[in-house]
Amino acid sequence: MGFIKKIKETFFSYNFIMFVVIGVINTLNSVWISYLLSLALDANLSFAAGYIISLGIAYILNSVFNFKQKLSFVRFIKFAISYIPNFIIQNVVVIIVYNILGIHKLIAYALAAVIGIPVTFIILKLFAFKPGDKK
Repeated sequence: MGFIKKIKETFFSYNFIMFVVIGVINTLNSVWISYLLSLALDANLSFAAGYIISLGIAYILNSVFNFKQKLSFVRFIKFAISYIPNFIIQNVVVIIVYNILGIHKLIAYALAAVIGIPVTFIILKLFAFKPGDKK
């Protein structure tokens, strides 16, 4: 029963809802930036560049509006490290959906963007934005 309560507290919290809202904004940024870059660059390279650009935007939005912590270089590095598993998952999805299955790159980008949400939130909460960590 304690595990179910912990799941509810984690995924039905203000922080998770704000993370999802910011994630929607960030997904739109990532997909749009990746698509624009893909007009001139390789699709996989475009995805990586769009992801990195949108990561900076996501850090600022999560720091200011969600976890309400000051911006710091150390926290940004932790934030970026927290997104490595998400990036790997998303890149594999783009490779499978676009390169192997041949589905349009815009659909591949959008599908990739929604897959790692719960994992990324937990890593961010425990590593980058630990409660009481004001660095």
